[in-house]
Amino acid sequence: MAERTALVERNTLETQIKVSINLDGSGKARFDIGVPFLEHMLDQIARHGLIDLDIECKGDLHIDDHHTVEDVGITLGQAFTKAIGDKKGMTRYGHSYVPLDEALSRVVIDFSGRPGLQMHVPFTRAVVGGFDVDLFQEFFQGFVNHALVSLHIDNLRGTNTHHQIETVFKAFGRALRMAVELDPRMAGQMPSTKGVL
Repeated sequence: MAERTALVERNTLETQIKVSINLDGSGKARFDIGVPFLEHMLDQIARHGLIDLDIECKGDLHIDDHHTVEDVGITLGQAFTKAIGDKKGMTRYGHSYVPLDEALSRVVIDFSGRPGLQMHVPFTRAVVGGFDVDLFQEFFQGFVNHALVSLHIDNLRGTNTHHQIETVFKAFGRALRMAVELDPRMAGQMPSTKGVL
């Protein structure tokens, strides 16, 4: 089996980012982004997705976190596209429900080749640990646009904003893990009646 890994670098006037990914990893993670709460959430993706992630970013944090958060999502999406390759033999769809105390979130993903995001998370606070939670919409939109996936994110209940976000990212990691898994019954076939994704 060919290694499903990728190294992507993306440099703009606002951010310089390097993402290394191994879809068949063990959940090892290393981050040097400068946004601690984002790093905490990315760690959920790695550990619950069993995806090895190494992300470095030098961004214009003296302005705010917006460009860094969005551009990390974009570059991570590009890395997924590169690591997945032609998608033959891949499960394609993934879903997960994850609870954390009073919070419960559901994430459903399709590596369809068509970008689309439906994100319904009624945050109970605007800021967690100094982090503007609205930026998570930008993160996921960047990921969706460059991983070319259909992604549905629903926080079904929750009153603690940290719990709401953490359940979303844990469910996202587990949905990714299911979707990128190679299905031995597919025997290298394209997971689509169209024959292409």
